[in-house]
Amino acid sequence: MSSSSDNDADKRLHERTPLRVKIKIVHDSFGERVVRTRDISIGGVFVLTDQLDLPPGSMLAGQIQDDFPDRPVVQMEVVRVEATGLGLKFLD
Repeated sequence: MSSSSDNDADKRLHERTPLRVKIKIVHDSFGERVVRTRDISIGGVFVLTDQLDLPPGSMLAGQIQDDFPDRPVVQMEVVRVEATGLGLKFLD
């Protein structure tokens, strides 16, 4: 696993906003899992999980889990792997 550095923060195009919500993520290697977000931006989201080992470039789907069942399913790509979770880029 790689770790984030100050240079990684400098490469970000969008400001991050702390956000703690449940999100269901789906990938062929593990099926469905509900995890929590750490922060979000217009370009992506960081999800907290220490149990998934997906390499950068992996594609998955995600859907916010709250009181509104019709939230859109968003396609995402793993762009960063940290000990605490995954940095995901929104693709659509």
